[in-house]
Amino acid sequence: MTTPRIVPVDVSTHVLDVRADFSISARERLPGMPRRVDAMTLGIVEMEHDAPHGGEVHPDGDEILYVISGRVRVVGESDPDAALELGPGEACIVPRGEWHRVHILEPTKLVHLTPGPRGDHRPLPE
Repeated sequence: MTTPRIVPVDVSTHVLDVRADFSISARERLPGMPRRVDAMTLGIVEMEHDAPHGGEVHPDGDEILYVISGRVRVVGESDPDAALELGPGEACIVPRGEWHRVHILEPTKLVHLTPGPRGDHRPLPE
């Protein structure tokens, strides 16, 4: 019988998929839009610029955003005048089905817990 061991994960190059049975696996972060999986994806990202899309939506569940360092503005399409500005130690919940954008106000380290497998994004306006 093999003894389970604790496995290190480099969160600068990988995201973590948390499945319905609560198993967790690490997956390499690839360039471009994230790959959607039938799980909650936990990522820790460093961002200096807004994402290369005009907004995103997660129809499978709520998304959690937590700022480790830096500052962001989270804008929901249903009420753009109620945008939230978040700094270190602050978080928000983006409800299921809410189109939203995260604007980077200063270089930021951000934790996201994002539901899948479905989701969509809009191209940047031309």
